[in-house]
Amino acid sequence: MARARLTLNPENASIKELKEAARVGSSETATRCMAIQMLLAGAERQLVCDALVVTDRAVRNWMRLFNHSGVDGIIVNKRPGRTAIIRGEQAAELSSLIEHPEKADRTFWTAKAFHGHISDTYQVECSYETVVRFFHREGFAIKAPQPWPDRQDESLREKFIQTLERLHHDEAIDLWFADESGFEGDPRPRRRWDKNGDHLRMNVIGMVCPRTGEFFAIEASHSDTDTFQAFLDEASKAIHFQRTHNILVLDNASWHKQKKTDWHAWEPLYLPPYSPDFNPIERIWLLMKARWFNNHVCKNVDQLIDRLDKAILDIISNPKQTQITAAIGTLF
Repeated sequence: MARARLTLNPENASIKELKEAARVGSSETATRCMAIQMLLAGAERQLVCDALVVTDRAVRNWMRLFNHSGVDGIIVNKRPGRTAIIRGEQAAELSSLIEHPEKADRTFWTAKAFHGHISDTYQVECSYETVVRFFHREGFAIKAPQPWPDRQDESLREKFIQTLERLHHDEAIDLWFADESGFEGDPRPRRRWDKNGDHLRMNVIGMVCPRTGEFFAIEASHSDTDTFQAFLDEASKAIHFQRTHNILVLDNASWHKQKKTDWHAWEPLYLPPYSPDFNPIERIWLLMKARWFNNHVCKNVDQLIDRLDKAILDIISNPKQTQITAAIGTLF
């Protein structure tokens, strides 16, 4: 039997995200990101292998990792390199300074600002490139606000809206909209250096019914097939369905499209690619972040979880407001 053709899910990450990961990661990470970028741009796998001098088996493995976990799946931890200029007790002190910029009366660091600070304050004579390598070695990476996707197929979007309008007016059907969103312990949007994989962040997986204003959500450290299934399992226990047919609208992330998924009472309906503006739960996330995380900084994971608990309970406890926030009538 012929082996199934392996393809990438382009909604797991944008080209911009892949370029950012390549720039701040190891050389091996950069190679993996370049391979995925080329494939997403339409290059044949053999061309990628020839251009990057890698095996087809390696490329296929990177594709599987990307489809399973997005950019996180293809990032490689850096291996030890040459002896560092900044090392020992001084390295530990400077690493602590990066994690706690308030010690230098700052709210965050850029590599340029940090380079100038340690040159003036610690008399460390090194190049800007050395500082960037030090950031990488200590496990920090660039964090930057992500742009709203704009690669949309207008014909698919128009057909989807027609379908959505028909379902919306069917009195036997309830529409539910699901999505994941990341919440930062320090959500102030700016480009800065932060601990790679160690900064305060939690995911919230939620769903909302615009007709009733009912909202359900769980908190998770990450999103994948297992956490999404756990979300569906818990939602099916907590929600009392009012109509006979329930449709769950969601995006095309790989973990939303696994054959083994148990959808319980829901039937999945997938958004057109790059169309988060058709998902009203996006407005719920914006409301939660504006109301509960604007100018609020959590210093540890317990504070972040406690804040998220209150934000989620606020939405659940106010279904009338949620009806207004998540209304979909304006889409038609």
